[in-house]
Amino acid sequence: MPKLQSKLPEIGATIFTVMSQMAAKYGAINLSQGFPDFAVSKDLINLIADAMTSGKNQYAPMSGLPALKESISEMTSLRYGYTPSPESEVTVTAGATEALFASIMAVVQPGNEVIVFDPGYDSYAPAIAMAGGAPIHINLKYPTYHIDWDEVANRITERTRLIIINTPHNPTGSVFSKNDIEALQTLAERHDLVVLSDEVYEHIIFDDKVHQSVLNNIGLRSRSIAVSSFGKTFHATGWKVGYLIAPNALTHEIRKVHQFLTFSVHTPTQVGLATFLREARNYEGLSKMYESKRNFFLSGIESSRFIPVQSSGAYFQLLDYSNISEEKDVDMASRMTKEYCLASIPVSVFYNDNTDNKVLRFCFAKREDTLSRAAEILCKI
Repeated sequence: MPKLQSKLPEIGATIFTVMSQMAAKYGAINLSQGFPDFAVSKDLINLIADAMTSGKNQYAPMSGLPALKESISEMTSLRYGYTPSPESEVTVTAGATEALFASIMAVVQPGNEVIVFDPGYDSYAPAIAMAGGAPIHINLKYPTYHIDWDEVANRITERTRLIIINTPHNPTGSVFSKNDIEALQTLAERHDLVVLSDEVYEHIIFDDKVHQSVLNNIGLRSRSIAVSSFGKTFHATGWKVGYLIAPNALTHEIRKVHQFLTFSVHTPTQVGLATFLREARNYEGLSKMYESKRNFFLSGIESSRFIPVQSSGAYFQLLDYSNISEEKDVDMASRMTKEYCLASIPVSVFYNDNTDNKVLRFCFAKREDTLSRAAEILCKI
């Protein structure tokens, strides 16, 4: 075998893979990996099937099917009062993770620093490393998981190029306020930073809060990349279709990476989504639906010893188990899977420094019978 020097020597199997494999091994209810266990819209499936049977099976244009990009632009206009150019500012990608990777590769040069917030999605730092950059990790403030913007300002240097945000937030369920967006705008403009905004849960926000998108802020949208996910929005994570919206200059560079990464995305799915998006009712009811699931899950564990951490968006609920055990969260998650047949995600793995606040992440994007069985188990621990 030839000698090979790994570009990611410290990276192994993701925690999602590990916990899902453990769940399968022990026959556990899997609330670890963030995927729904209920059906995708039959109307959407039929639209995609019709596209296949009518011959829409060849390559789509590299940047996305024009009809889908137009539908995305119209939806963006309705939601954020901003109409991006379908031709020069909207790009369809093979899932949000590809959009994030392509954006980081396009923006980050060797030696650049990139601010990321922990706990955070595990694809950010490896992509930064592969681009030759250095992730600068800043911990969100427990238990509300908010950003200390004074700390951010103190960590910015002349090498800082990019700041990555995620709202609604995975894994914590926290969301940006208007003050957060304004603080971000101030720093981005002062230091001429690019902002990469992971907004894959933009349609899932609770308690009458409003999603604070970079696209809704005039000062930020000219220097920001907003990433979205149809997989998250339409309960079809296995389809791996997402998109990004960015100003023309950024889009031009991102597409250079995208064309050699995946080139184009599954054509029949794009055809179906283009039509499905034209009806706002197909995505506007998501917040209420998921808020109902969150509340159902929380009501089911009221008599347990777990302490819920406020979840205001996305489809994850953190539970503090400090009243139950002093085990490390990785050990607690493993033991619960093996002994109680319930799989979760230990939140310390989302930190660069492995901060352990004794909390586990549970995905509530499940049927009520699944959540009921999970709640029963939690009440027995």
